[in-house]
Amino acid sequence: MKRANRKKSRRTDRPTLPELDQTKRSVLNSLASLQSRRSYQHAMDEFIDWYCSEPRFALNRGVVLRYRLLLESKLLAAATINVRLAAVRRLAYEAADTGLLSPELVAGIRRVKGVPQLASRRQLAHGGGRRTATGRLDRQTLREMRDAAIVSLLLGCGLRRSEVVGLKTSDLPRRDGRWSIVDLVGKAGHMRTVPVPGWVKSVVDAWTESVPIVGGKLFRSIRKNSAVWGDGITQNVVWYVVKDCAQRVGIKPLAPHDLRRSCARLCHAAGGELEQIQFLLGHASVQTTERYIRCKQYLCRAVNDRLPFSARS
Repeated sequence: MKRANRKKSRRTDRPTLPELDQTKRSVLNSLASLQSRRSYQHAMDEFIDWYCSEPRFALNRGVVLRYRLLLESKLLAAATINVRLAAVRRLAYEAADTGLLSPELVAGIRRVKGVPQLASRRQLAHGGGRRTATGRLDRQTLREMRDAAIVSLLLGCGLRRSEVVGLKTSDLPRRDGRWSIVDLVGKAGHMRTVPVPGWVKSVVDAWTESVPIVGGKLFRSIRKNSAVWGDGITQNVVWYVVKDCAQRVGIKPLAPHDLRRSCARLCHAAGGELEQIQFLLGHASVQTTERYIRCKQYLCRAVNDRLPFSARS
């Protein structure tokens, strides 16, 4: 009597280490940003190491909640915890697409909320922004002129450091009577046009007119003897430029993204519309823009006090 062929049931709750590694590679291949790939790879590696070192529980909402408690016990920043949880969710989505996890388990993992970001992000006030942009930034040497142009684009146009690194000399044409960065490809492949203020263009022109660059990347590396070399700069260069700038103008340490947030906050304080700030920064969601500018209600200047009505009307 022949044995009945039994099909091997596919496990849908406990993926193995090779299966998780394969799923991780699929997630990384779907990310366009180099910075996102680095942060997600680090986050997924840590989660996979922790999950595989634990008893073989099912990968479900309870496991992810335990992992979040572990991250909180390490006193990590809220933003760091949320990035790692986002990477875990992305890993679960990909595992569901390949049949490693059931849709019910992934739906439970999706309901794991991040940590509220109560701490205020570093941002420049109006005075700090003025000092950073024009006040005490020397523009005598080539390095100082390049650094001033980089900081001006971060603060005046709200660019990401990856976008500054990728700028080319031909990316600042004149459109509709003003200078603009046209068809800038940002995060997740989103394309936008960024208006360039006159003071930013003048600082950039001071750099380009001082170096023999006729094409290619806008910013180049500079040797100690002030010789320009290479075909571009890395994102780490932008990081150190902002750090050095903060020290020279006498303000607290800043990161490149802090200048991007400061651009949004200063534009809003100057009367800029939320929708236009969203276009400027290239956010897919207006909620992200609201977090950047930290909107709050002003009861002493309530907007509904301006309505053209009276008690008798």
